Amino acid sequence: MRPPPIPETMRALVLTAYDGRRESLRVETLPVPFPSPGQVLVRVAASPINPSDMLFVRGLYGAKRPLPAVPGLEGCGTVVAAGGVTGRLLVGRRVACAAHAEGDGMWAEYAVVGVSRCLPLRAHISDEQGAGLIVNPFTAWALMERAREGGHVALAQTAAASSLGRMLLALAKRAKVPMVNVVGRPEQVELLRKLGAEHVLSSHESEFEERLRLMCHHLKVSLAFDAVGGRLTGQLMHALPEGGTVIVHGLLSEQECRIHPGDFIFGDKKVEGFSVERWARQGFGKEKLKAGMVVPSLVGRVLETPVRARLPLESAGEAVRIAASDMTAGKVLFMPGQGAPA
Repeated sequence: MRPPPIPETMRALVLTAYDGRRESLRVETLPVPFPSPGQVLVRVAASPINPSDMLFVRGLYGAKRPLPAVPGLEGCGTVVAAGGVTGRLLVGRRVACAAHAEGDGMWAEYAVVGVSRCLPLRAHISDEQGAGLIVNPFTAWALMERAREGGHVALAQTAAASSLGRMLLALAKRAKVPMVNVVGRPEQVELLRKLGAEHVLSSHESEFEERLRLMCHHLKVSLAFDAVGGRLTGQLMHALPEGGTVIVHGLLSEQECRIHPGDFIFGDKKVEGFSVERWARQGFGKEKLKAGMVVPSLVGRVLETPVRARLPLESAGEAVRIAASDMTAGKVLFMPGQGAPA
């Protein structure tokens, strides 16, 4: 069966202003881009709304791109054309892919992506799971590899009920490493316990800081992952035993990290930042090769992304509203092939 011809134009979500208004994100008809050497053209099947996307459309994620621009940091689809020899082997294959930070993204019917930013999807991975295969699974894997290489016997994390938090929990359970899981709402405590978490705390419960400190000291937590920022970063660092490290990999609170200098001076503690984009750019060696082989085998099995809604591009305003209302409920996916709602 021959694949459908590539059209001259496509529907795409276009951001026109970094102001967070629904009207600044609208569907437009654009020419289908043509891949250059080292790039492929992907017919997009699905693309999630990640917290990083929510920050991007407000101009809060890294350097601002010139507008108008198509958002969408990751997605999946079928390669339909290649701009050079290196991409020809991918034509006709389903791939997960990450958009380049300086180019247009995946919230469109078609997207041009670098060959090095594509990962062929295994047969057991659905489009829904493949759409989110890059950002969260590889972040979780890289952070847990840091824990393994450092010989850390126990870990802690914030935003533990998020999609990424659940993946970190799953990998910690798989490695049999105790993890203290901090959530933001009391009802998320029970959710995490149903997923097999043994140590769960809500940041809003009474005596939270003391309970967190006692738990971290009892388990000998020496490495913590913080996706929130703000006051919670300092609370997490203060709870760690002497010499502990906090890795900040998210800014869900959109607030500056507040840390008491005494933890640096007297506790010999430190804080670091992590970006999966930066991690991916730091050369290609055994670590990246291992991640590229192992992570896809875990997606859709050990590492699962809960999905809350599947919407066409024309429902952008509703999609963003749903995604912002409760991230714990699951991802919102754009399905460009659905077309406009009737």
